[in-house]
Amino acid sequence: MAYHKNTVNLEKMLLKFLGEPDPMLSMLEWLCHKMMEVEVENKLNAGKGEHSPNRTGYRSGTRVRRFDTRMGTIYLLIPKVRKGGYVPFFVTEKKRSEQALIQVVQEAFINGVSTRKIERLARSLGIESISPSQVSQINKELTQQVEEFRNRPLADTYPVIWIDALYEKIRDNHRVCNMAVHVVCGVNLEGKREVLAVEPMYEESEASYTALFTGLKKRGLKNVWLAVSDAHQGLVSAIKKSFVGCSWQRCKVHFMRNILVHVPAKDKESFAAKLKQIWQQPDYESAKRYAELLIEEYEARFPKAVEVLANGLEDSLQFYGFPEIDAKKISSTNMLERLHKEIRRRSKVVGIFPSMDSYIRLISCYLIEYAEDWETSKCYIRKEILQHILARRNAA
Repeated sequence: MAYHKNTVNLEKMLLKFLGEPDPMLSMLEWLCHKMMEVEVENKLNAGKGEHSPNRTGYRSGTRVRRFDTRMGTIYLLIPKVRKGGYVPFFVTEKKRSEQALIQVVQEAFINGVSTRKIERLARSLGIESISPSQVSQINKELTQQVEEFRNRPLADTYPVIWIDALYEKIRDNHRVCNMAVHVVCGVNLEGKREVLAVEPMYEESEASYTALFTGLKKRGLKNVWLAVSDAHQGLVSAIKKSFVGCSWQRCKVHFMRNILVHVPAKDKESFAAKLKQIWQQPDYESAKRYAELLIEEYEARFPKAVEVLANGLEDSLQFYGFPEIDAKKISSTNMLERLHKEIRRRSKVVGIFPSMDSYIRLISCYLIEYAEDWETSKCYIRKEILQHILARRNAA
């Protein structure tokens, strides 16, 4: 009986599709929406509007997304999930970043880049042939998604933030310049990483960094326990003025590079091996004692290197103030360095970007994807550890 009923329903659906201008495309669109519903229900452990004690999350409306298929273009109403994000499994191969790369091609057309270069760039993206009209139709909502991501509200507390810059060749006022885009990532009180800011820097100064942090505060950020960065004077000053009570951790990797500049090439490897031991000590006092012994041993041989070490040592040991947290995660900007490496691997396809807007759009799209992955992956720092530190700080 059930089999007969299902057969009748299927026949009705097929008759409905036959009345559409493109039956196969309409059928594919219907199937995609059904698959999304099933996938979201499994993700949330509850159907739409269903009251369930096993529910793990909630819907938050839908977003329209263009999806190009071999049968034609359809527009999907993709369910939005409040926490964790959601991207349908069947569109993961056509992510925002790929669309952003194609928009770079579009902007190159507008800025008069030669057709030959455009075709070479298109082929490197896996596009065999492309026209200005085709490119201009690709995902018009992309810029809006990027702006929403970059300006979204933030939590009031991020225990740790990391700040570092990407440098790319970007065309500006008819000149190709090496320009900086600063990326700020943070870990929230749930222990999850977030991308907090993607901001261009036309000059690295205290004023520009202060503007960066002011933007974060306008979006809701109030408290930071530890900020990890290199030792750019303007950046350090802006951190201290913008986040009162925040400790600054000088990235140990950048610090080592600053020290080793003053060591002869033949001695770099052996000295670096001893230098690393400072930040591998079990506690602050042990690290200080070891560093003092190292300074005494090499003061005569490498006076300038030892001077740099002595002047910056204290700032490089601030991570010891959070002994519960894995030191490898908060003693350097390596987390951001890995992220930058992945972005550069993709952005090198373009070479010289036609404008700052096109570059911001591209890396923002990559970072949106990483942010969604981080939200659904394991905690970067255990929530229980952060709650313990929070309770200790509140009691102090």
